Order: sequence, then structure tokens, then C-alpha cells
Amino acid sequence: MSTVARFLPLIVIVAILSWASAYPVVRIALHDLPPVPLAAARYAIAAMLAGGWLAWVRPPLPARDDWLRILACGAIGIALYNILFNTGEMTVSAGAASLLISAMPLIAALIAVAVMGERLSAWGWAGSLCSFAGVVLIAGGQVGGVSLGSGATLVFGAAICGALYTTLQKRLVLRYGAMPTICYILIAGAVCLSPWLPQALKVLPDAPVRCWLAVLELGIFPAAIGYAAWAFVIGHMGAARGAGLLYLLPPATLVLAFILTGEIPSQRTLLGGAIVMAGVVVTNTYGHPRRQVM
Repeated sequence: MSTVARFLPLIVIVAILSWASAYPVVRIALHDLPPVPLAAARYAIAAMLAGGWLAWVRPPLPARDDWLRILACGAIGIALYNILFNTGEMTVSAGAASLLISAMPLIAALIAVAVMGERLSAWGWAGSLCSFAGVVLIAGGQVGGVSLGSGATLVFGAAICGALYTTLQKRLVLRYGAMPTICYILIAGAVCLSPWLPQALKVLPDAPVRCWLAVLELGIFPAAIGYAAWAFVIGHMGAARGAGLLYLLPPATLVLAFILTGEIPSQRTLLGGAIVMAGVVVTNTYGHPRRQVM
């Protein structure tokens, strides 16, 4: 067994746990820091780590024509995503948020249908409707329900941003590789959030230690190490095989949320999550005519 193969399961665990930790740790940090300044502080840390990696490795700079796409990825996939997500998590439980975000691959598939001319089979549309029903079921159990501007709708809006980001960054990853692309996007996202960084720096000196630890954890693990580990996994497993591992994210989040905050998901949340995940699996497995097993 090669060295890479030996350590790959460990790196998968690091990536999944890093991303799963974001959901409960954001809720911890929100006790002391407003949602948008929290995002600004978190990605300022991530951007410094990304900049350090770029200075060390010195990959080729992106072409001038790609800078607008990088900025769009940072604005949508980092800044707007985290503004919506953090604000939504003020009222949405960590477990429910992770299950709502798990609809992101489905949304990306629907965007591909609408924008790129891809097709979904009858199974694909059935899976889409199934997942949407699960999202509505989860949202209905959160504060504000499915009303416009409620926490659940904001988190679902973050999922839409994540799906748009996934679509936008594909060409960049193919052209520059996963790690350089992610580093450039993290820096672009931090720049977009920088107007709120002074407010974060004003609040943090008087914040308790738990807030400092939460911000550092969010900036180092989900935002930096998580992306780096996942880039390594995709590089050695491929995007198609690696995508299946993301189904481990909601269960890992539920466990970490219980350990870190004592959160116990309601039966409605678990049922809605199971419906969402079933719809995503059906759509990703049978939804694309060219992927169906003959």
C-alpha cells in the first residue's frame, strides 16, 4: 500500500470533521460576535494562511480574464454564503443547518439544467421534488418557518450560493488546480468581507476566550485545513468518488453539535434530513440520463 493510500482515510476524516465543526462552532461564536463581522474575522485568518501557502509554493498567477471569476467566487461562495449562513444560524440549529446545506449538490444540478443545458431524467426530477419536500419539512420546524427572511430560508439561500460557487469555480480548478484556486478564492472572499473586519476587531478584545477560540477554529479548520484536505482527497480519488463522501457531513455535524453544544435534533429535523438526503442520492445516481446504469 502506498503512503498516499495509507493516509487518505485520515485526510478524509480531517476534511469531513473540519467542515462539520463549522456548524456548531458558528453558533458558539454568535453568542459574542455579530454574524457578518464573524465571517470577516474568520476569513481574514483563512486568507492569511492561503496567502502564506501561495507565497511558499508560488503557483502561476491567474490570467487577467479569470480575476473577475475569482472575485465572483469569493463574493458569492465565501462572502454572501457566510453572511446568509451566519445570520440564519442565529435561529436555526446546527444540525438543521447542515441538513439544509446538504441540498447544495441538488441545487447545483438544477443550475446546470437551467444554465448549461444539461438534462435530468424523470428520476432526477422526482429526487429534486423529494429533497425540496425535505427542506420544507426541516424549515417548518425552525423559528420563523418558511417565511421570507426566516433563518431557514437564509440558510437555504446560502446553499444556493454554494451551488452557484461550485458551478463558477469548476473552470478555475481545471485551469489552475484545486489548491491554488481555493487560496485565490479565500483571499477574494476575505477582501469582500473586509468592510466588516474593523467591527470584529472592535468587539474581539472584550470577547470571552470561547469566542476567540471559536473564531480561530473557524478560520483554521473549516476555512483553511478543510478545503486543503478536500483538495488532496479530490486529487487522489476524483470528484465523482469524493462527492459520495460528503453524505457523511450531516451525521458528523449532528454528533459534533451534540458534543460541543448539547444540541439534540428533533424528530422532524431528522425525518426532513433523511428525505433531503434520499432525494440528493436519487438525483445524483439516476438523475442524469448519461449516468444511468443500462
